[in-house]
Amino acid sequence: MPKIVDHDQRRREIVEVTWRFIAREGIEKLNLRDLAAAAGYSNGAFKPYFPTRDALLVATFRYVAEATDKRIARKCQGQTGIAAIEAFAREVLPLDELRRNEARIAVHFWHLALGDRALAAVNAGTMDRWRTLVDQWLEQLLGPDHPTAPVARDSMINFLMGAQTSSVLDEAVNTADALEAQLQYRLEALRSLRAAE
Repeated sequence: MPKIVDHDQRRREIVEVTWRFIAREGIEKLNLRDLAAAAGYSNGAFKPYFPTRDALLVATFRYVAEATDKRIARKCQGQTGIAAIEAFAREVLPLDELRRNEARIAVHFWHLALGDRALAAVNAGTMDRWRTLVDQWLEQLLGPDHPTAPVARDSMINFLMGAQTSSVLDEAVNTADALEAQLQYRLEALRSLRAAE
């Protein structure tokens, strides 16, 4: 009797192995042959799922973005305004090993996305979703059509993206405690917008 393979599960396993490999070794060392060996598969086992390295990279970047979005949805459920923004930021900031690994992967992918439209589209979709979320939370905090809300939104998202890069490139300075202090500084700036009205 032939073995029944759950193809969706196999794709997930391959992507999970890939993101762990990239976080550990970097994207430059990634090749399908070594990755298959690390995953315990034969050399050609990835081809039916990801015919090219680029297809695997796009799926991996999408997987990391979706995993972050799922955590954001869980942590922000029932939250509004500043509490939701803080919960959102904590899920993006590299405050623990999982999120530091995600930051390492994101930095690798951003570099590649400069010349790859498919990767750039995954990133653009994530940024659009995050802007929509932060917009609604800022409206709850500041009221509708607040003149500084777009700048506040972009400032927060740019801080989070920059923190991912800084934590990867200068981990000794950008520790979890340092990033937490920076987050509190930014949240206080948002609170002061509310207080100024």
